[in-house]
Amino acid sequence: MFIFCYQDLVSDFSGNSDMSAATSEQPALNKISPKKRKSTLKTTNAYFYWVTREQGSFDWFKGVMNEVAELDQRGVIEMHNYLTSVYEEGDARSALITMVQALNHAKNGVDIVSGTSVRTHFARPNWRKVFSKTLTKHANARIGVFYCGAPILAKELSKLCKEFNQKGTTKFEFHKEHF
Repeated sequence: MFIFCYQDLVSDFSGNSDMSAATSEQPALNKISPKKRKSTLKTTNAYFYWVTREQGSFDWFKGVMNEVAELDQRGVIEMHNYLTSVYEEGDARSALITMVQALNHAKNGVDIVSGTSVRTHFARPNWRKVFSKTLTKHANARIGVFYCGAPILAKELSKLCKEFNQKGTTKFEFHKEHF
């Protein structure tokens, strides 16, 4: 469901009303009129992390990711793909695929793993670094952390939100969806 929120955000940011039709499967989003949604929307940036074990999982939202990347003219949405079944970048065992992928992405603008313009990283994200970078970029802000996936990672992200909330005036608010 969160990928459809991204479509909605791009629509709000760009003033493109055509994208809201893409969320018709999400009745909760459509209950709020676009006019009212714009008046209450205070989002300035969005960061999407798609973490999966299987390369084929990227196919689920390939079209949506490409559409969001294309329509996000102002660069307010940052997307990251992570494939956890490959050794992390910098590991000699994944050096060849990392090199081929970087060359192809630089030359053609397409990631060889996901088939989108969003570059795929290997291994799991370092969530502590992600939170730290977000905290630095958005000091004194209220940041929503939305998660859909396995309960073990939900615990980790929730714990990081609480931990980073103790560090200053930036507040992370954790939300999760069960599937």
